[in-house]
Amino acid sequence: MISLAGRDIVHAWGKFIFTGLGLGLLLGVTLVMAGVYRGMVDDGKALLDNSGANLWVVQRDTLGPYAEPSSIPDDTERALRTMAGVAEAANVTYLTMQVRQGGRDVRAMVVGTVPGEAWGSPGWPPALVAGRRITRGHYEAMADMATGFQLGDTIRIRRNDYTVVGLTRRMVSSSGDPMVFIPLKDAQEAQFLKDNDAIVQNRARTATNPAFNRPGVPGLLSSVNASQTSSNTVNAVLVRLHPGADPNEVAESVRRWKRLTVYTRVEMEEILVGKLIATSSRQIGMFLVILAAVSAAIVAFIIYSLTMDKIREIAVLKLIGTRNRTIAWMILQQALALGLIGFAVGKITASFAAPLFPKYVLLMPQDSLAGLAIVLVICALASVIAIRMALRVDPAEAIGG
Repeated sequence: MISLAGRDIVHAWGKFIFTGLGLGLLLGVTLVMAGVYRGMVDDGKALLDNSGANLWVVQRDTLGPYAEPSSIPDDTERALRTMAGVAEAANVTYLTMQVRQGGRDVRAMVVGTVPGEAWGSPGWPPALVAGRRITRGHYEAMADMATGFQLGDTIRIRRNDYTVVGLTRRMVSSSGDPMVFIPLKDAQEAQFLKDNDAIVQNRARTATNPAFNRPGVPGLLSSVNASQTSSNTVNAVLVRLHPGADPNEVAESVRRWKRLTVYTRVEMEEILVGKLIATSSRQIGMFLVILAAVSAAIVAFIIYSLTMDKIREIAVLKLIGTRNRTIAWMILQQALALGLIGFAVGKITASFAAPLFPKYVLLMPQDSLAGLAIVLVICALASVIAIRMALRVDPAEAIGG
């Protein structure tokens, strides 16, 4: 039996192909949007995986160190090392800022780690793709390859210059910014200390404040000045547990005795995905719904137009005894074929466009399969209007004027 849908597609191939290309570009954008969301979730999980921690100890009643600011004394790490179940503990600071290299600025998360710790300790990248780790206490850096930095490059963070001695891969923040690792003391200075002018102004303001020059309190002014020029604060302590230790029990012990907030891996993942990414995911979901509605409208319009163009032919088919089921199947086949062409173009477009996006785009096979199923359903539903119109055609129109 001759395929009526195939013959009709060949007859109007230009309109059909170009409509499929336009629909494909729209579907490509849809797949990329879904990939952006997947990439955001993967960035958050990569941040937690690469930290090498089982517990995150942060300032009490905060969602730090990634979702909110957190500040705790750096001697907390020594106290945590003595607690039952704790294998390793490491101070760490996180600061998202512009890092200058030559004449360009790179948005990056600057991470402060302790040089000399064993390779693979919490806070350190799990591996390097080039160069070596930080061995000196000052002015050395490791950078993710996404920054565009090369070995030997000189980068500027706040007032100091650093030499890039190592390169990592997929070390990113929850927002997708690449990481730059520097010694902890340098990171503390960059994050917590004021610049020289601010220090001088604060000293002058303090010296003229009667509250700080009371008789009988000779050490008060000097202690205030010292606090302006030194920092013993970190954002968090990353804790790795002994094998078999219960994270919830250790976390509860830290909360009880150290009066700090502690998050397990499950809780931290909920903060990153459920809170930080929640708003973005809702926005992406709205865009996907809008794009799906637009795609359905396009398919419905083109199938309706193709059906209107062949009203007389449909009347002839009904006049010679063609069943309504055959006519409906012809129109449905055209709609499904249009969806398949559009999906193929969209998948190819998304695959080539994804690496060009500034944010990480993760195209999952299951998303593609789900997208294909949704496209076919949308095309089938979009063909209903054209099918109903075709079935109402009067066979007498075939012999009418």
